[in-house]
Amino acid sequence: MEDFKLKYFFKVFFTSLACFVLIIASGIYLYSEKNVDATDIFNIITGKTEENPNDTPLEKAILKKGRINILLLGLEHERTDTIMVASYDTKTKKVDMISIPRDTYCERDGFVNSANNKINSVYTVKGIEGLEEMVKSITGITVDKYITIDYDGVRAAVDAVDGVEVEVPFHMRYTDPYSDPPLDIDIPEGKQVIYGDTAMEFLRFRKTNYKGYTGYAEGDLGRIKAQQDFVKSAIKKALSFKLPKVISEVYPYVGTDLSLAESTSLGVSSLGMSTENVTFHVLPGDTETRNGLSFYVANPDEVLNMIYEIYEIELD
Repeated sequence: MEDFKLKYFFKVFFTSLACFVLIIASGIYLYSEKNVDATDIFNIITGKTEENPNDTPLEKAILKKGRINILLLGLEHERTDTIMVASYDTKTKKVDMISIPRDTYCERDGFVNSANNKINSVYTVKGIEGLEEMVKSITGITVDKYITIDYDGVRAAVDAVDGVEVEVPFHMRYTDPYSDPPLDIDIPEGKQVIYGDTAMEFLRFRKTNYKGYTGYAEGDLGRIKAQQDFVKSAIKKALSFKLPKVISEVYPYVGTDLSLAESTSLGVSSLGMSTENVTFHVLPGDTETRNGLSFYVANPDEVLNMIYEIYEIELD
């Protein structure tokens, strides 16, 4: 019986965090009366036990608050179409979700103002470790673990909760016959429940290539807001479900470096989490055109202010 519980915890935890990537649910049913101390969870997952005199103010705050930072990636083939950092406070059970636009400019050796300077290209060449280092260089946050999920997992999860209600801000129209598979987005304006393929098209849409139609005025920032609204709606929908079906549908598409013990501990820790515990942020910055390419350039001062506010660090 104990082995069954551990396996169930394992799947439930991945489902809940995969749903942060999809994003579908948080704080789901966990069948256990086991109590796990927040400090123990933090130590298990991060390996940190005491403050180092050379720690930065951010590193000291992370240790003090028992924050676990998880990189969440939505994959489109070999590129990271969605990049988020989930910073989980093990003591308060609050989660701060930081969205990083996929066109965010990043410094890379040998490249200047090319498509390879966009953060969504890093994973293809440098893998998870390279992307984790890039996220740290931009935000200052050290990533403890990662979770990935591909589009097939997103599609399966949305269908598993019988669709997600969204408010489509305008008629979304776009085609790309060279996409794999070919892309043909045609979603009418208005409130509606969307399912697998349509949900994927809604999440991917940024701009139109049809005369007489429109796109997000803020480009990728507009898309991120739409994704976050989708997340909030999906979480509410998922919380009305018992999740065995979602678990079985989503689990095969999830990749992570969390161990069974780590996922079980974190899963138990999240018991009681609700939608009110989740706060969304977008990496501060502005869109710039360089060498004919559109980049999202982070504002270092504003990024620092956001990170310090999240971790409650006083600026000198």
